[in-house]
Amino acid sequence: MKSLLKAESKDKSYYPLSLLFFTLLFLQFNEALCQPITPNPDMWVTNSSVNAIAVDGDYTYIGGDFSYVGPNTGYGAKLTTTSTNPDISFPKVNGYIYTSISDGSGGWYIGGSFTKVGSYTRNYIAHINSDGTIDATWNPNANNTVYTIAISGSDIYAGGQFTSIGSATRNYIAKLNNSTGAADASWNPNASSTVNTIATSGSDIYVGGAFSSIGGQTRNRIAKLDNSNGNADASWVSNAGDVVRTLAISGSNIYAGGNFTSIGGLIRNNIAKLDNTNGNADPTWNPNANNTVNTIAISGSDVYVGGDFTNIGGLARNYIAKLNNSNGNANATWNPNADNSVFTIAVSGSDIYVGGGFTYIGGQTRYFIAKLNNSDGNANATWKPDADYVVYTIAISSSDIYVSGQFSTIGGELRDNIAKLNNTNGNADPTWNPNSNSSVNTIAISGSDIYVGGDFTTIGGQPRNRIAKLNNTNGNADATWNPDASSIVNTIAISGSDIYVGGDFTSIGGNIQPYFALFTDRLLPVKLTSFSAKLTDGKVLLNWQTETEVNNYGFEIERSVILSPSKDDTWQKIGFVKGNGNSNSPKYYSFVDQNAIGGKLKYRLKQIDSDGSFSYSNENEVDVNIPKVFALEQNYPNPFNPSTTISFTLEKDGLTTLKIYDLLGREVQTLVNEELKAGQIHRINFDGSGLASGVYFYKLESKSMSTSKSMIRKFVLMK
Repeated sequence: MKSLLKAESKDKSYYPLSLLFFTLLFLQFNEALCQPITPNPDMWVTNSSVNAIAVDGDYTYIGGDFSYVGPNTGYGAKLTTTSTNPDISFPKVNGYIYTSISDGSGGWYIGGSFTKVGSYTRNYIAHINSDGTIDATWNPNANNTVYTIAISGSDIYAGGQFTSIGSATRNYIAKLNNSTGAADASWNPNASSTVNTIATSGSDIYVGGAFSSIGGQTRNRIAKLDNSNGNADASWVSNAGDVVRTLAISGSNIYAGGNFTSIGGLIRNNIAKLDNTNGNADPTWNPNANNTVNTIAISGSDVYVGGDFTNIGGLARNYIAKLNNSNGNANATWNPNADNSVFTIAVSGSDIYVGGGFTYIGGQTRYFIAKLNNSDGNANATWKPDADYVVYTIAISSSDIYVSGQFSTIGGELRDNIAKLNNTNGNADPTWNPNSNSSVNTIAISGSDIYVGGDFTTIGGQPRNRIAKLNNTNGNADATWNPDASSIVNTIAISGSDIYVGGDFTSIGGNIQPYFALFTDRLLPVKLTSFSAKLTDGKVLLNWQTETEVNNYGFEIERSVILSPSKDDTWQKIGFVKGNGNSNSPKYYSFVDQNAIGGKLKYRLKQIDSDGSFSYSNENEVDVNIPKVFALEQNYPNPFNPSTTISFTLEKDGLTTLKIYDLLGREVQTLVNEELKAGQIHRINFDGSGLASGVYFYKLESKSMSTSKSMIRKFVLMK
């Protein structure tokens, strides 16, 4: 009994120790399992979906539906005046940024529709320190969007759509403490509606927006407030007829822009210069913009203006202009001529930084952001960040530039549907750009060859229907490998010299082959250096040349009639030319198609080796008469405001309709409803002035006696 009790006592001391040991071991193991899984911040991202990934040593190939690859910046990025490479260590913002301003010490105040900055919860407004960290103590925590921020001394003024900010009820406008973010208890102008813009001058706070009362007074969309109590100045009454979107101050002059047609007691379309003592409009300064003014920046005697206008200061000026501060005339020699809206302008010395919805400005292709010369308006040749979408605000502090808006990446490269990324730094290879004209669904690698499949019809500089072999160095399509799938290729797998292909096709490689095919990719011993097709006296003359030949049996000549862009090609053998067998010198060949039928024709060569192996050449197209095809083109410009052009062609004469629909499928407008002829390009101008910003669809339908066809495309109206 005693020995049993001793054994029992020993067991009781053992179990808790063993339990503790295994518990600690489990917790340590569980902690290892639960380590955060975070992506490599250096790897570039795309602006739309990625469908395929293939890794080859130091490089990663990606394919999908994207048009841009670039650093993962979020909606804001820090650049410099000399470099367009964004600082990827800067905190990412998870929502749109509508306003930014330097804090004077190398940091930035930002406002928008975000809820997180870096790892911190920050609702609609935040302060980023000069070292890129988030100000942990400054958190006003607004309850809705912030559109504007201004600084005066130690006070931070914010405006927007919020009704609570800085731990206080504040309708649309507030003065915040620069240390804590708390709302000033004694400053509450209590606006009746949205505040879009704030500008400060000494003890005066100028405010613009959509309100009708503010600071205890009736004030229509513009007001001057006292910085100590928030009261509206009783003697400063300007009363804009509609929304004020931007304000800028120069000496005793207040420049206002927006959507109004009257302000300061005078008729003024969208822009005006006001007196700082009474709010009256300058009777001699009237640029008379024909559409919205979104932004104004002043440099000496120059007033830079951006917006949605196409005429201002007495001259045709698309979306941006330089005005004289004395008479309001547009500068006759400064005309960057943007192709879409300008939302922000910032001046630094002789450089004018511009952001908006444009893709062309200052004589150059520039996606949503550009640096212009202040003397001639030309875009800087080397400063080219190219964002993937709209830039709303630019703020400058010394040589640093904070750019923000609706983009998710900036400082990258245009890449249509396929790209090659460097695994070391994450950047896109600057010289590899096959430029696929539609989706890439699959990528497979074999040595120096990149096999790709998808929905494209051109890639690597060649016509290639849905499947191609690309060079891993330059991205060019292999000139002799062209299986020509009849429909989408979804997957490719490689085993040795065998290429397995799957998709929606029913023919491939010149044969009926539904959905799955196997190719053996051996190098055919004939090098074709040229192939051309030319219409002469109703006949088509084909000429081609080889550089070298080994066991070349000959060439079958094939022809296809292009019936419609949506129909698969049907190839017909129309002739054969015997090869030269073996040759180390150039050989020249020709063939005449004596029976070329009317319409658009395509020709290709089927080179056949002596063992039966074959390969297709590039295709050559010949237009024997006026084309009659059913096609609906992408509108231009897109995005647009307020008008754009839609082009289409018809395969047959018939009743044709062209209609606009919103995202819910509701018909918005009928642009065409009449009998139209085939064989010509129809261009229709659409004016979206009466519609709200957003995504819309346009649908083309054509009905003849024997056929009925339709096609739909998407476009974006941006105001």
